[in-house]
Amino acid sequence: MAAIYPFRALRPPRERVEQVASVPYDVVNTEEARRIAAPNPLSFLHVTRPEIDMPEGVDIYSDAVYAKAVENFQKLERDCPLERDDDATLYLYRLTMGEHTQTGLFACFSVDEYDRDLIRKHEKTRPDKENDRTRHIVETRAQTGVVFLTYRPDRRIDALVEAETKGEPLYDFTAEDGVRHTVWRAPAPEQLMRCFAEVPALYIADGHHRAASASRARAHLRDANSNHTGDEEYNRFAAVAFPADQMQILPYHRVVRDLHNRTSEEFMDDVRGRFHLTDDANPRGPGKPGHWHMYFDGRWYGLTLKRDIADTQRLDDPTTTLDVSLLQDNLLAPVLGVADPRTDKRIDFVGGIRGTRELERLVNEGRAAVAFALYPTSIEDLLTVSDAGGVMPPKSTWFEPKLRDGILIHTI
Repeated sequence: MAAIYPFRALRPPRERVEQVASVPYDVVNTEEARRIAAPNPLSFLHVTRPEIDMPEGVDIYSDAVYAKAVENFQKLERDCPLERDDDATLYLYRLTMGEHTQTGLFACFSVDEYDRDLIRKHEKTRPDKENDRTRHIVETRAQTGVVFLTYRPDRRIDALVEAETKGEPLYDFTAEDGVRHTVWRAPAPEQLMRCFAEVPALYIADGHHRAASASRARAHLRDANSNHTGDEEYNRFAAVAFPADQMQILPYHRVVRDLHNRTSEEFMDDVRGRFHLTDDANPRGPGKPGHWHMYFDGRWYGLTLKRDIADTQRLDDPTTTLDVSLLQDNLLAPVLGVADPRTDKRIDFVGGIRGTRELERLVNEGRAAVAFALYPTSIEDLLTVSDAGGVMPPKSTWFEPKLRDGILIHTI
């Protein structure tokens, strides 16, 4: 089952939502966040990345930074001012990017179900990032980042969502990146709640650290509450659940900074020993799974695994046959020495929204020695790995378009 809960959102007035809504805190670094938010005192980045309002070089995990988050949140609530809905309800959130549209349910979901793996995961989390967002939630008493969930399509839910998005939206604006964000209140939330109660499983698509932090914050607040009942708002986390057939995944490319003490000729010989190479590959990347494009020495090459190498791959683990895994196991690790892409500082990842021109730029400017363009991982691959209790390789999926923070805030 999938338990969902209406909530009383704290939110900006309609005429200011575009100013408040910000990109997720974890898709920008401090410098990028400072540049975006500097001309806009209402940007929610002042809450989610409060170090941007402090001297450069400040420890972003210091007590002062979390105190600044609380100060900035209170200032936004007062000066915007933020409003709170009178009654708890569910919301519907539509993202439109070009020809692509997806509509999901914005609600609160059960921390208990997350802890019991009824909300399935596919990614390992880093303790430092968990620590950061857990403290941010506890200090602000708000979940300022939204988790991105998916589920296998259900026609009844599709029909309800279609019917409930016929009315006038609560918000409708286009952000500076061209993505349109449209939000409705759900006029008949009880029907959606009944249908979701029959959804066999939810899956985290994006936001593993946000979900893990909500769980840890709940544990902290529960232990501090001698009158804990289980009905408190901290037992739930804010998320948007989209049907899997509406999701759009872009590839996550790789760049490696050096050739691991090889000359260019030695590197190419090693690659040819494992892959078939073709010249003049499409610079926009491969057009199907099982193919990789490599940018090296000013040229694009097409790569496919040699048959004798492909025949040795394990088939009992769904993660081993993913393109990201095949590239890692057959080139990045044995040839370039990138044993652990989670920790190796020689590898960087480029989300597909930036395009393969970013790969060319990094190599041409000498910031990387070689780049690899991948075909996107499918949503079915993600669900299969999650159902098997597996862990996806790092940086396997880039979901686009992305939700905005600060539109509907869940306070605890």
